[in-house]
Amino acid sequence: MSYLVLKSIFVFYIYLQFLYVVGPNFNDIEYIVVTSFNKQSLMQYNSTRGYWIGFTNYSIMTSYNWNKDPLDHLLRKMEKKLLCYDNINFIQTIGNLSATPIIRLKLIKQNYGQHPVMLECSAYNFYPKQIKLTWLRNGQEVTEGVSYTDVIPDGQFYYQSHSYLEYAPTSGERISCMVEHSALSEPQTIVWGDSFTVEEKGQVAVGLCGLLTGSLLLTSGLIYYKKKSAAYIDA
Repeated sequence: MSYLVLKSIFVFYIYLQFLYVVGPNFNDIEYIVVTSFNKQSLMQYNSTRGYWIGFTNYSIMTSYNWNKDPLDHLLRKMEKKLLCYDNINFIQTIGNLSATPIIRLKLIKQNYGQHPVMLECSAYNFYPKQIKLTWLRNGQEVTEGVSYTDVIPDGQFYYQSHSYLEYAPTSGERISCMVEHSALSEPQTIVWGDSFTVEEKGQVAVGLCGLLTGSLLLTSGLIYYKKKSAAYIDA
């Protein structure tokens, strides 16, 4: 099912026109008009039903009068033809649009006290909206330390999405991000490290060195504290 929305606003009065297209050949079309005032729905016309319905006392009376008016009925049929049937090729084009995602994998700098390494997998400029980003460790899906953003519209039909992985590098393991999207003939995978710059690799090294240095200082402090405590007790 596809739909097209046309919206007209007059101060607080809103006139919405919906076009629903159902079926593989776009042969079933339903035209809907909704009116509202100050965010309250007033009336609705449905081409399948063929008449208006009202939701307030005033709009119920108005819809009753409009349903008796042959000119209003003719106007709705004309709108359906002009907006729907005469634009069916354009609607089909929108329904068949697709754009391959641009995928990026990079490091995210962390604040003091947070995990030393955070990876970000991003997909940009894709359409339609549905997409799946998966982190892999040695070919197996990773679920711990993973977070996602909502799919965000880029404008002009395109979307972007981001996923994050908290990561402590281990020798010999392979971290990658797999992206699945209808515009891709098969899932696309980017391996961490294959596309890294020297600067990014240096950030990982600095983060690990900081973690190791902190651990050594903590251990040394504990040893010193225990020795001082023991000397105090012996005294």
